[in-house]
Amino acid sequence: MRAAEIRARFLDYFARNGHAVRPSSSLVPSDDPTLLFTNAGMVQFKKVFLGMQEPPEGNRRATTSQKCVRAGGKHNDLEQVGHTARHLTFFEMLGNFSFGDYFKRDAIRFAWEFVTKELELDPKLLRVSVHHSDDEARALWREIAGLPDSRIYGLGDKDNFWQMADTGPCGPCSEIFVDAAHLARDWRFPDGASGEWTELDRQEFSLDAFIEGSDKDRFIEFWNLVFMQYDKQPDGRLVPLPRPSVDTGAGLERISAITQGEMMVFHTDLFEPLLKAVERTVGITYDPREEWGASFRVLADHARAVAFLLADGVFPSNEGRGYVLRRILRRAVRHAWLLGRKEPTLVSIVEEVIGRMGDVYPELRQRSKHIINTTRVEEQGFLSTIEGGLTRFEQLAPLQTADGGPEIRGTISGDDAFRLYDTFGFPIDLTELMARERGYLVDIPGFDAALETQRRRSQEERKSKKLSVDVGGLENLSDWEISPRAGVAEASFVGYETVEIDTEVTAVKHLPDGRVGMLLRESPFYAESGGQISDRGEILGDGWRVDVDDVKKIDGRPAAIGKMTGVFHFGAARALVPSDRRRDTERNHTATHLLHAALRQTLGEAVHQAGSLVAPDRLRFDFTHHGPVAPEKLQEIEAIVNREIWRATPVTTRELPYQEARALGAMALFGEKYGDVVRVVSVPDFSMELCGGTHVRNTSQIGVFKILAETGVAAGVRRIEAVTGPGAYAVYKSEERALGRVAELLKTSPDGLEKRVSTLLEERRLLERRLDEAMRGGGDQLQTLIGRAQSIGGNGSRLVSGVVRAGDVKELQALGDAIREKLGSGVGVIAASFEDGKNTLLVVVTDDLRERGVRADALIKDIAAAAGGRGGGKPHMAQAGIPDASRFDDALARAPELVRDALSPRS
Repeated sequence: MRAAEIRARFLDYFARNGHAVRPSSSLVPSDDPTLLFTNAGMVQFKKVFLGMQEPPEGNRRATTSQKCVRAGGKHNDLEQVGHTARHLTFFEMLGNFSFGDYFKRDAIRFAWEFVTKELELDPKLLRVSVHHSDDEARALWREIAGLPDSRIYGLGDKDNFWQMADTGPCGPCSEIFVDAAHLARDWRFPDGASGEWTELDRQEFSLDAFIEGSDKDRFIEFWNLVFMQYDKQPDGRLVPLPRPSVDTGAGLERISAITQGEMMVFHTDLFEPLLKAVERTVGITYDPREEWGASFRVLADHARAVAFLLADGVFPSNEGRGYVLRRILRRAVRHAWLLGRKEPTLVSIVEEVIGRMGDVYPELRQRSKHIINTTRVEEQGFLSTIEGGLTRFEQLAPLQTADGGPEIRGTISGDDAFRLYDTFGFPIDLTELMARERGYLVDIPGFDAALETQRRRSQEERKSKKLSVDVGGLENLSDWEISPRAGVAEASFVGYETVEIDTEVTAVKHLPDGRVGMLLRESPFYAESGGQISDRGEILGDGWRVDVDDVKKIDGRPAAIGKMTGVFHFGAARALVPSDRRRDTERNHTATHLLHAALRQTLGEAVHQAGSLVAPDRLRFDFTHHGPVAPEKLQEIEAIVNREIWRATPVTTRELPYQEARALGAMALFGEKYGDVVRVVSVPDFSMELCGGTHVRNTSQIGVFKILAETGVAAGVRRIEAVTGPGAYAVYKSEERALGRVAELLKTSPDGLEKRVSTLLEERRLLERRLDEAMRGGGDQLQTLIGRAQSIGGNGSRLVSGVVRAGDVKELQALGDAIREKLGSGVGVIAASFEDGKNTLLVVVTDDLRERGVRADALIKDIAAAAGGRGGGKPHMAQAGIPDASRFDDALARAPELVRDALSPRS
C-alpha cells in the first residue's frame, strides 16, 4: 500500500467516525516558544488539551496528517539520519484526537480496526505494550483485539507514560508493534543473535525477550495511544482529569515501510523517487550496502526538510530555527561533496520533493521559486568555503591508520572548532561528526566559550540600546487584583471603531518594575501583533491616571501597562489613544499591504512576507527575494503604491471562516496561526490579507508613500523601509532644505543645481586629466623641457630649467617627479605662479647625482636667493617661495653656474 493511499485511508476512516479533518499546522509553532519546530500532531492542539482554548469549531474529535521536524533542541535526530533504518528529519505524523469525548475503549477500537481492516495487517504479527499499572487498557486489548496476555507487555514510565511538562496533563500510553521478521523482505537477524527473541515461529515471548527484540528491530513500534487522564501537581500527585482525552500518533513513513515489506523507510515509495533524483544528479547508482549509500539517504531526507521549512517561512541564518535549517543544508552539501559533487546538488532533489508532494501540501508549489532559489544560494555559499574548511580540518585531524593506534587520537580545540564555524561556516555538529569518524574529540566547552565571547561582543551595542522590562507573572490571572463589582469580564477591543472610550477597570496588577498592568471592560489599546506595535496613551480614573507605554495580550485580553500616579481604586475610567499616533500607525499598516501587493506584482509571485514592523513614524517590510531590487524596480514599486493611494479606494474589513478567506485569495502570513474565523482586510481589486491590525478607511488617507531604503537582512530575504503621510512630507521637506543649502554653496538655484554640478564635475575631470598627464610624464611641458635640456658637468648629466604652468604646488611637484624620471641623470629647476598669487621655485636632483653629493635642499637656497626667495626641502626635491614672479629669470640664470659648482670634484 502506497503512502498516499495510507494517508487518505487514515483521514477518511476517522472522518467516517465523526472526526473533523484538520489541516496540518505550520512547522513553526505559532504560540509555543518552548518548541523550535512542530514535532508531533498534538502541538497545534496543545492549548485545547490544557483547557486554555475550546476545540476547533467546537468539534471534540479531530484527525490530521501533520508535517513534523525533529532536528535541534531536545529532539535532535540529525546525526542518525541516513545511518539508521528509521531516523528522519522531516516526517508526517498521522493522528486522531479526542478532546474530552471518547477515551480508552474507542481509541483502542479505532486503532485495532484501522490496522487490521484498513491496513490489512495480520493480527498474528501484532503485539502491544501498556503501562504496567494500566489494567484497564490491558483488559480492553484482550476484549477488543482478542490478544492474549502473552502478547500484551507492561512497561514502565520511561516507555509508556507521557507528560507534556513537569506539571499538567499526562497519562499512560499504549503502543502497537509489528513483528518485522515475518514482514520485511530485507529482515536479517544481527550477527551473533541468540535467545528466545530469535525464534521465528514463536507466538509467545517473555517480557525480557520482547524488550530485547524491540531493541534489535524485530518488533517495531508504529502506533502510539496517549491517554491523558491525570493532572500532575507540583508535589507529584496525579489528580484525575474531569474529561480525559486521547492523543494518537502514527508515523506515515513507518507504516509505509511495514505495508511495503521494507525495513528501511528510505526504500518506500516516499523516498524512491528522491533516491532516483540523487542518482541522476550525482551520476552514481544507489547501493544501500555501500557506505556511501548513507549520503544518498541524507540528501533524500534533508531535501524534504529543507523544502518544507522554507515553505513555512524559516530562513537560513545563524540563530534559532534558521540555524537548524542552515545546519541541515550544510550537512547535505557535505554529503554531496563526499559523492564527488562540487556544485549545488540538493536543489535538484528539492525540486523533486516539490513535484511529488506539492499536491498534498500546496504551499510547496506556491513558494517553489523561493524554495529553489534559497536552496541554490545557500549551497553556493557553503561550497565557496567548504574546500578551505576541509583543508583546515585535514590539518587539525589528519587521517591515520587504525593499526595499533589509540581509539581517541586527539582533540580539536574549542578555538579551532570555532574558526571552522566562523570562517568556513562549519556547524559544530558537522565538525563533531567528521572528528568522530576519524577518532578525534572536539572541545565543546571551549567552542561554546568562544561562541559566547563573539555573541557578547556583537550584542553589546544592541543590549545597551534595549530597555529591560520585567512584566513577569502577567499571564497568571490568579495573581491579579480583581474588581469586586465588575469581575474579570470578557474584555472587548474597541480600537477598530474608536480611540477614546468610557469604560471600567476589571483587574489590576503591580509589576516588579514599578508599573501596573490594567484590564478594562472595553479597551481601545492595540496589543502588539502582526508587526504592528502596541498603542500608547492614558487611562484616567477618579484621582489617578496611568500613562500607558505598552500593551500585552493576557488570555486574549489587551492589558494596558504603564506608570500610575495618584491613589487607585476600582471604578469608572476613561481610556485614550492619541489620535494622531493611531492615524499614523494606520497609514503605515495599510501601506504595508499595498507594498506587499506591489512587490508581488513587480517581482513575481515568489515574493512573500517574511516579517514587518508597523510604527507611527515608519514601516519596515521584509520579503523573500534573491538579490537587491534594481533602482528602477523600486521606483516602479513606489509608483504603484502611490497610484493605489491616490485611487482613493475604500478599505474593507470582514470576518470569514479561514478556509473561505483563503479560497477567496486572502494572503496569510507563513508561520502565523489563525483561528477558525479570521479578519480579512481588502483594498478591492488590489490587495487582500488576513490581518488583525488597524487600518485607514480609505487609501487616500495614507497621503503619500516614500521608500527610504532597500537592503538585505538574510539569505533570500530583503527589507524595504518606508514612510507615509506626515513622515513622508517631513522627508521631502528635509531633502528640499538640503538641496537649498547645496545650491547656496554652489551659488545657483535649486533648479540650476543639476547643471551646476555637471559643470563642476566636468571641470574636475579636466583637472584630473591634466594632473594625470603630468604625473605620467605625458604632458607637452615635460617634452618641451626635456628637449631643451643642456649638458652640464660631463658624465652625461643634464640641466632642465624654465617657467612652467601648474595649478598648484602639488601639480608642480608631480611635474618635478616626472622630470627626475625622464632626465636619467641631472638637475631640474622649474618655476610657476599659482592662482592664489604665490610663486614657487622647485629643484629636483636624480638619484645618481645625490650619491655624488649634489643636494636639492642645498641648491635651492643659493638659486632662490638670486630672486630674493628662501626655501628648503629634501635631498631629491626642494622648493622656495619667490616674492616677485618677474625675478624667476634671475634665479634660473644662476642655476647652471651653481649646478656646475655642485658637480665639481671637491679638493
